[in-house]
Amino acid sequence: MTVVIQVAMPAEAAPFIAAADSSEPVVCPLAGVDARRMRVAGQDVVLVTSGIGLVAAASAASWAVLTFAPRAVVSAGTAGGLAPASRVGDVAVGLDYSYGTADATEFDYERGQVPGQPVRFPASDVLLDALGALGREPGSREESDGNGTLYGRILSGDTFVTARNVADTREAFADAVATDMESCAIAQVCQASAVPFVSVRGVSDLCGPEAGVDHHLSVDATSQRSADAVLAFIGKIEVN
Repeated sequence: MTVVIQVAMPAEAAPFIAAADSSEPVVCPLAGVDARRMRVAGQDVVLVTSGIGLVAAASAASWAVLTFAPRAVVSAGTAGGLAPASRVGDVAVGLDYSYGTADATEFDYERGQVPGQPVRFPASDVLLDALGALGREPGSREESDGNGTLYGRILSGDTFVTARNVADTREAFADAVATDMESCAIAQVCQASAVPFVSVRGVSDLCGPEAGVDHHLSVDATSQRSADAVLAFIGKIEVN
């Protein structure tokens, strides 16, 4: 059984392609989606580049799950750092996932909760264990060889978190360590399909006034950090 690694952008796919021992394209019926079978880090992998956003991510994940019946799905690439301890170049490991722009509180739902869905979609314990992240405290940070790894909730939404809205986001989601535009949608698809899921993202900006500039300068390096973390653990996954 294969592992599906899903990214949003070609720059996020590049480190995986560079590390592959073999790679061949897979025809996908979805416009704008690139998929390829690879042998990388000793594992059979399908790399899916979905395009940016919740709908693109969910559509590509649904196709990948139904087509390949993977033993796990991993969301990789870049994200904005939300935790006070975040640094550009850190790796954020999602313990669970919420929709950062969902707000149905007027109807007694929690912030981050789409009506009819849970507030949080949990990461797979099996995948967290393979990552060495099982049992980590939300918001905790680990240092190793000068690199940081953050553990906690990852938010996803259809808007960038910048200086304009970061204060409200941090107040509403105090345990969130990162924000992107795909992970929670993929988590929802995987939960519906009973497929183990985790998101491992490189922190490319700090959601502040210079977020756009930070992202432009660091997308390649932070994509590499995410890829390195993913490739280091996928061989340890033990899913029946």
